[in-house]
Amino acid sequence: MNKPAAAERDLYAIADLAKEFGISTRTIRFYEAKGLLAPERVGATRVFRRRDRARLMLILRGKRLGFSLRDIAEYLSLYDAQAQAPQVKLLVAKVRERIGLLERQKVDLETTLRELREIEALARERLGPSV
Repeated sequence: MNKPAAAERDLYAIADLAKEFGISTRTIRFYEAKGLLAPERVGATRVFRRRDRARLMLILRGKRLGFSLRDIAEYLSLYDAQAQAPQVKLLVAKVRERIGLLERQKVDLETTLRELREIEALARERLGPSV
């Protein structure tokens, strides 16, 4: 009998999710403490369902894109509520804000890299052909 792929399973242990997403169980418990995940309990054991796995995927994507936990929580509430137009507009505004910030950071990084390359070239000129 074949073991179902992670995305097709119904139940997950915390260790399974941690391994799948390359994070610690402590990280998952942190997201649970912040109210971003709400696994069921069977005795002292956390039981995560597909919905929890999907939410964890969204949390990690949001963190990777630089969103705060507050922003991620708002997004997850939209996900849960099957978002209405005002909520979707809020999401679009936050995404545009993040894009603007990243674009400004990109310009700053490009400027810094250009300046560092100029400094390196000047330093190499001073050292002569020995470098």
